[in-house]
Amino acid sequence: MAARLDGKCTLVTGAGKGIGRETAKALIRCGSEVIAVSRTQSDLDSLSCECPNLRTICVDLSNWEATENALKDVGPIDLLVNNAAVAILQPFLEVTEEVFDKLFAINVKTAMHVSQIVARGLRARGVGGSIVNISSQASQCALRDHTVYCATKGALDMLTKMMALELGPYNIRTNAVNPTVVMTNMGRIGWSDPVKAGQMLSRIPLGRFAEVEEVVNAILFLLSDKSSMINGATLPVDGGFLAS
Repeated sequence: MAARLDGKCTLVTGAGKGIGRETAKALIRCGSEVIAVSRTQSDLDSLSCECPNLRTICVDLSNWEATENALKDVGPIDLLVNNAAVAILQPFLEVTEEVFDKLFAINVKTAMHVSQIVARGLRARGVGGSIVNISSQASQCALRDHTVYCATKGALDMLTKMMALELGPYNIRTNAVNPTVVMTNMGRIGWSDPVKAGQMLSRIPLGRFAEVEEVVNAILFLLSDKSSMINGATLPVDGGFLAS
C-alpha cells in the first residue's frame, strides 16, 4: 500500500534536479503540500511548470543568514528531506581547502541548519515529524578520489544518529537513505564510461545501479507513519554493495 501524506507539508532541499526533484513530485502525488528549495531559479521555474501547486524558495543554503531569512516565514512544516549536496572528486593528496570547506558547508552544515529550523517549529507546535537525510554508500565505504565526499556523508550519517537521539523525545524521527550510484540524468552522464561503471557494478550483487524511483520510494517510506518505529537508521539502497 502506497504511503499517503495528506495534510502534511514537506520541505525538500536540492529540489531542482535529480532525486530531490523526483521526490518533490512524488510527495505531491502522495497528497503532501511541498516546498521546493534550490539555489537555481530556472530549475524551480521548470519544476513549477510541472507541478503548479508546489511552493518554491530560491536560496543558497550554505549561507546561514540567507537561509534563516528565507525560511523564517515559511509556515508549519511537518516533514523534511535534506537532499542538497555537491560532489567534487579529488585524490587525497590533492584535496584543497576550498573544496573541503565547500563540501562540508553544503553536504553537512545545510542539513543541520535546515533541520534545526524545522525541528524548532515542530517542537513549538508540540507535534511530531520525520526528517530524511540523503546520504550515500560512500558514508560507509572508502571510494577512490572521494575523500572529502566520503567524509561529508560519514558526518551526515552520524548527524542523523545525533538528531534521532536528541529530537526523538519530541517525536521527531530522523533517518538517512544511503544510495549507490543513482540513474539521474547526471548519474547517467557521470557513469557512461563502461570501464568506470563496470568497476562499480562488479561490487553490487544485483549487478545494476539504482533507479531514481527506488530511492524516492525509500524516502517516502521513512517520511510516512509506516516507519513510525524507525529512528536513527541508515537505509542502504545499493543492491547489496555494502553487504559485499
